[in-house]
Amino acid sequence: MQIDKTTYNDLALFSHEEEFSVFHKINFTRTNGGKEWLRWMMNEPTGDLNKIIDTQNIIRLILSCINHWPASVTNGTMMMIDKFYDTQLDPIPRSNDIFSIQAYRTFHSVDFGLIRYSVTHFRDFIVGLQQIALLIEAPEASPRLQLFASRIRSLLLHQPLQELANKKAGEKFSPKEILYFGHFFKQSFKSRYEELAEIYYQLDAWYSMAKAVQQYQLTFPTFVVTDEPYIKADKIYHILLPKPVSYDIQLSPSSNFLFLTGANMAGKSTFIKSLGIAVFLAHLGMGVPAKHLELSLFDGVLSNINVEDNIMKGESYFFNEVQRIKKTILTINNGKKWLVLIDELFKGTNVQDAMRCSLAVINGLIKIKSSLFILSTHLYEIGDEIKDHPNISFKFFETNISNDKLEFSYQLKDGISNDRLGYFILKHEKVVELLEGL
Repeated sequence: MQIDKTTYNDLALFSHEEEFSVFHKINFTRTNGGKEWLRWMMNEPTGDLNKIIDTQNIIRLILSCINHWPASVTNGTMMMIDKFYDTQLDPIPRSNDIFSIQAYRTFHSVDFGLIRYSVTHFRDFIVGLQQIALLIEAPEASPRLQLFASRIRSLLLHQPLQELANKKAGEKFSPKEILYFGHFFKQSFKSRYEELAEIYYQLDAWYSMAKAVQQYQLTFPTFVVTDEPYIKADKIYHILLPKPVSYDIQLSPSSNFLFLTGANMAGKSTFIKSLGIAVFLAHLGMGVPAKHLELSLFDGVLSNINVEDNIMKGESYFFNEVQRIKKTILTINNGKKWLVLIDELFKGTNVQDAMRCSLAVINGLIKIKSSLFILSTHLYEIGDEIKDHPNISFKFFETNISNDKLEFSYQLKDGISNDRLGYFILKHEKVVELLEGL
């Protein structure tokens, strides 16, 4: 499934301020390597239903045993082992006689200390992988998990590894054992460790997804096998909000264009992003923030939400709005299924010009039946011009004034808003009063 950089930014899937991103929200990885695997997975949403279902099954299996998932493999464990392999240690003696052991401890004390700490972390890593292999080798497990379980067992089939795994957590190693295991790991295990580490990192990313499903009570979506675009969402909400409001929405070829109106702060942008994020997560194989989501596979998600000007290139806000719409038209005019999210068209020009431009865009996009569109606007008058299109539905977010205060219900209602609240807000915030006092 295609998602461009602009859409990633619009939906805050990643963010420079990472704590405000979807990635940060679902990142429960325990290692840096797992975090990078999760980042890679989020950059690879797929339109292949078999891959999506396979990932769903992987997450479900990990979810079923998540309370037994070993905590012994930490980022500190992996960093310590990596340091062991990156450090130029003085040759570790093969001989286990007392003289060789004492000589290494005396004349190579720094290296001996590193080996001692590393062996403990190797033990934690190996025991953790053995426990994971037991958890993921269930008969109902995904072929990928069964392959990983088999590969873990194969790579750990070494006598020294079995001896190390039999050491109890917290049990001290003798100097003889430290050098025995240290020599083995330095001379015979590096390539196996690198493969095992990559397996663990990928499992760590899936564990993170499963943990997010558990933590936020996400639900797995149902995909409808159809050549036509379709979404039916019950109680869908924005995953980044601490107290989100949920919505119900349905889009299909017979009603594939949603014309959305409402005042600023009423909830239009949040609603648009909620749907985009849910469709994105669904195509990762993740659970989604909704009571139920039923949808077709999409070939891509394309947004036009946070357009900016470019001073360095001398490009105005309006020019970049036009360029984004142009790219949208060229991208989706291929007969494939796209979800197109447009928030506030043509804010960079005057009202009359914006209305004319918006009508031209809507009357053109409405011809594309292979995609679904949500378009929000303050230009309520456009509704009268497009109401005869059978495949446009009209929704709005209501705003009320009570005791001289704005009240937002954040409820999606049928129809077109007639709110005109700009001057009220200006007056309520005492800007009018300040201006009159000048």
